[in-house]
Amino acid sequence: MSNTSEQHLHIVSFDIPYPANYGGVIDVFFRIKELHKRGVKIHLHCFEYGREHSDYLESFCHSVNYYKRETKVTKLFNSLPYIVCSRDCEQLRENLRKDNYPILLEGLHCCSILTHPDFQNRNVIVRAHNVEHEYYEHLSKAEVDAKKKLYLKQEVSKLKDFETVLYKAKAILAISQKDYEYFSEKYRNVYKVTAYNAYTEVDILEGSSDYVLYHGNLSVAENYSAAEYLVETFKKIDVKLKVAGMNPPQHLVKLIEDVPNVELIDSPDDQTLFDLIRHAHINILVTEQATGLKLKLLNTLFNGRFCLVNDKMVKGLDVNGLCYIVNDENAIRFAVGELMPRRFDAHQIERRRKNMKDFYNIEEATDTIIKLITEN
Repeated sequence: MSNTSEQHLHIVSFDIPYPANYGGVIDVFFRIKELHKRGVKIHLHCFEYGREHSDYLESFCHSVNYYKRETKVTKLFNSLPYIVCSRDCEQLRENLRKDNYPILLEGLHCCSILTHPDFQNRNVIVRAHNVEHEYYEHLSKAEVDAKKKLYLKQEVSKLKDFETVLYKAKAILAISQKDYEYFSEKYRNVYKVTAYNAYTEVDILEGSSDYVLYHGNLSVAENYSAAEYLVETFKKIDVKLKVAGMNPPQHLVKLIEDVPNVELIDSPDDQTLFDLIRHAHINILVTEQATGLKLKLLNTLFNGRFCLVNDKMVKGLDVNGLCYIVNDENAIRFAVGELMPRRFDAHQIERRRKNMKDFYNIEEATDTIIKLITEN
């Protein structure tokens, strides 16, 4: 392990990464913790738009700076994507010019810096959290509100055009094998660096329980669409389904009220959600979006018993021995029927532990970042 005691790094985050309570900021926050543990002095720069300043971040960072995200409606008519131009900030650039430390940009959201000539000779690395135009394409397809759908479609086109700015980055850190293959075809110096999360050790309860769990942020169209699909599927399965997540839309609430074997857990706190995942007999995760690495999948594999997924949830991932693939209602019905009578025993926990070591290597991911930021 290299000595990084004098290594400084600027990290520019699209949001305040604590509390670490949704996918993107979970990756950012636990990467900060891991780099701090290795002795890297982190200068954190966060865009703020609704989350509070966090004193806790100062435990891991040499300095923390906050910048207001410009969320005016006029930004929607900018030629740059809204998620980018709303984070285009001269004060941030001024702070970054004060030294020559390497810069890690969290997401395409923060990449307006790459359009400025001042930074063309800096060691600037980009963490690609998704193939953003693909991500927004899926969001637009799932969105039912006409105005939101129009915004998302416009953002897709702008993101496709803007993505070419990544040619100016010294390196790109892809989050999954699928994203790695996409970026490698177009750009140089692409590395696969897995998602960081709170869990690094398998901690699963032996035994069984009487319910299946689906969890996700239910205010996001992709997730509430998945929940609706599962509710309809479980109408035909005599097993309890629990659906847990933040801010479920009213139409989902009403749908679940009419299905006796489905229960909604509205906006559970972190501990409640963790307990639900651990005590479920089966965790089921489905998506229509085969981009990025879903952090809820990692959470489930470290802490949950049997795991059912569709192929898009794990596209580009080697999940052999970790999950059961279910791509339609019949497959879900069959898998639930097969797994509900089975205990999750010590042998299966040990097998999960071994497979997760091969699947998820945070030490290797951090080694890659440290190598990149220490190169001249």
